[in-house]
Amino acid sequence: MDRSLAPDRLATLVGDFPRAPAYRGLREALQELIGDGRIPLGIRLPSERAVTRALGVSRNTVTRAYADLVAAGFATARQGAGTYAAVPVDRRRAHDHALHAADTTQAMDGVIDLNCAAGGATPGVAAAYARAMVALPAYLAGDGYLPSGLPALRGLVAAGYAQRGLPTAPEQIVITSGALSAIAIVARALSRPGDRVMIESPVYSNAIDALRLGGGRLVSAPMADPLGDDGWDLASIEATLRQTAPRLAYLIPDFQNPTGFLMQDAQRARYAAALHATRTVAIIDETLQSTCLSETPMPLPFAAHSSGAYTIGSASKLCWGGLRVGWIRAPREAADRIIATRVQMDLGSSLFDQLVVAEMLGADTFLAVRREQLRQRRDALAQALREHLPDWRFRLPDGGLTLWVRMPHGSATQLAADMERQGIHLAPGPVFSVEGGADTWLRIPYAKPEEQLVQAVRAMAETWSARPQEHTPHQRRAKRLIA
Repeated sequence: MDRSLAPDRLATLVGDFPRAPAYRGLREALQELIGDGRIPLGIRLPSERAVTRALGVSRNTVTRAYADLVAAGFATARQGAGTYAAVPVDRRRAHDHALHAADTTQAMDGVIDLNCAAGGATPGVAAAYARAMVALPAYLAGDGYLPSGLPALRGLVAAGYAQRGLPTAPEQIVITSGALSAIAIVARALSRPGDRVMIESPVYSNAIDALRLGGGRLVSAPMADPLGDDGWDLASIEATLRQTAPRLAYLIPDFQNPTGFLMQDAQRARYAAALHATRTVAIIDETLQSTCLSETPMPLPFAAHSSGAYTIGSASKLCWGGLRVGWIRAPREAADRIIATRVQMDLGSSLFDQLVVAEMLGADTFLAVRREQLRQRRDALAQALREHLPDWRFRLPDGGLTLWVRMPHGSATQLAADMERQGIHLAPGPVFSVEGGADTWLRIPYAKPEEQLVQAVRAMAETWSARPQEHTPHQRRAKRLIA
């Protein structure tokens, strides 16, 4: 598989780069695009001759820019094959505890865990447990194994999809032990080891591992400018689909993790058409769909545009992470296949947890409380960043659980290591891409209490102000453009 970037696409991405001198401006523009993932790692850059024509610059300009890009570690030159996007070794994806939540038992010692985009239980969970305990005795005479899930819960989940404009029968719903389990089940049912799986970049880090452990050969599809408005670079996604023809595609259209983007209906229709053209099956992660924090109507579910899509949902972000209950909405003809695969992995989710979630979904007044709590925390985090780290940039998302924040210079990986020594755990950008990159980005969740968020930002600001000032291509370009 040899993916390539078309010259006209490179010209669009590079835009009006600084030309004093042109070779440096081009190298800086390419380095930024590769570093934040908009040019996928491993993709072949256009030939020097093609770039010369596309940008209207001299051949020497492109030759020097490519050579400097290789010297900086953001490209590799292969004799007779071309130049390929890369990242320096120290910016590649870290495989360490940053992928996972810190030990929550340390919270008593003042540790603030901002690795995990989750907080305490939503108000109403304890009462739902009490009601579920009352309902439990009626099930104790049975064996407790429900591979498809609790019928009442399957009905509630199906009704939720129907209310959102996607008619769904309870028989299409399979209850799982959380969303990650659901992803693994669908991947195992629909693919074989070695099959290509297209995945967004940046994206939810644990999904990267779940799909890779299932034997998938991951192909990254870049998001658009994380500080822009588009979210998904559909032209690049369409090119990736044409060039790689993946068996599956994993995407998060609802408040994408970590960027917070919401895919609009027109984008969903175009994306679904591109998937259909390459016969690629979509795995749609909707675990953040219910976290909408604005009054704007939500788009239709992605599966309304793609009838063959498999949709993943979860109660963890909505209710509490301790409730390990997720679900799969399968196409009508595929539900039995999903159930057959599921029983190869386990025989069912906790019946008691399913009863609790059924109680929560049956009395959805808790949802308004949860949304207001998240709205206040999001705004508190955003205000703290604006006050204490005014040079850091981010979009304020209309939902989800995280801010995707860009530092003006330096390494997010190094900052995360510095903050860890102070008891604050952060997740740097390289964690959220398949190969690496995005090392000037941090994902900062706002699911924690406001006082913890403000405390963490203040500590980050103190550490940041004490570090040597650096300049990245992004910062130098911004100064020239402003001038």
